[in-house]
Amino acid sequence: MLALLCGGQGTLSDKIFDLVADQPAAEPVFAAASACLGEDPRKLVRMRNADELSVNHVSQILTVASALTIYACIADLLTETTAVTGYSAGEMTAWSIAGIWTADEAQRLTAVRARLMDSVAGPDGRLGYVRGLDPAILERLLAKHRCEIAIRNPDRLVVVGGAEPDVIDLCHEAATQGAARTGLLAVKIASHTSQLESACEPLQQAIEASTRAPVASNRVLLAGGDGERIFSASHATAKLACQVARPIDCAATLEALAELGVDRVLDLGPGHALAEMMQSFSPSIRCYAADGFRTVAGLRNWIASP
Repeated sequence: MLALLCGGQGTLSDKIFDLVADQPAAEPVFAAASACLGEDPRKLVRMRNADELSVNHVSQILTVASALTIYACIADLLTETTAVTGYSAGEMTAWSIAGIWTADEAQRLTAVRARLMDSVAGPDGRLGYVRGLDPAILERLLAKHRCEIAIRNPDRLVVVGGAEPDVIDLCHEAATQGAARTGLLAVKIASHTSQLESACEPLQQAIEASTRAPVASNRVLLAGGDGERIFSASHATAKLACQVARPIDCAATLEALAELGVDRVLDLGPGHALAEMMQSFSPSIRCYAADGFRTVAGLRNWIASP
């Protein structure tokens, strides 16, 4: 079984749309993103600097648009059962790929999600990462610096969130306490922490009011926060909405994919971090990232291959 992994916010480059920029199948997604952003995303990524692209509203819409444009170019090939899951904002993409939302609706709701997060988060939130630190030491540093675990990835890679000065201090101290690597992420909001708790209810209301369809019969949708299978969107709206204020267990989701019998993974991006995580987690699974292909024809050939 093939699994599609939909990435979250990260460092966005001016090349994220290069693979599909001139593909007719992607045009409706670009049009929907343009409506949310006020300009064509292909132009936006080339005209804005890294700080402007990392603004939460812009970053989330570009993240979802990037994966959905690639999916639009391969969707006709995915006639067999395909698993799909998303990482953070990538869950909005995953619900669309699972057939619940159109690309237009997914991007509209992503804009709502970003706006609600911004409205409750405060001006100085930030995410950082700590790799290879003893869990007991990390717990002590989290309490000391008033931060929270936002995402648990495999190989003791933990994303932490809080006020930016606190995240910086935690990362600096973690480096002196044995962490292999630490640093700040481009995401300037403390996603998946209690700072965003008050966004959950209005986001759930927006999701419940959205135009939804059942999960497609040839899609297996897994929640990105814990790997639980979602059979009914109506029963999972609270889970998706509250994901903005709850820690994500990415390792559990990757384990669930392996248990499904997935033997191939395509990371739709942006980037290739999820493909690398899955390959490290389960080396027997063939893992590729869409941004590793030079042409859509090459990507389609890989999808169609046994």
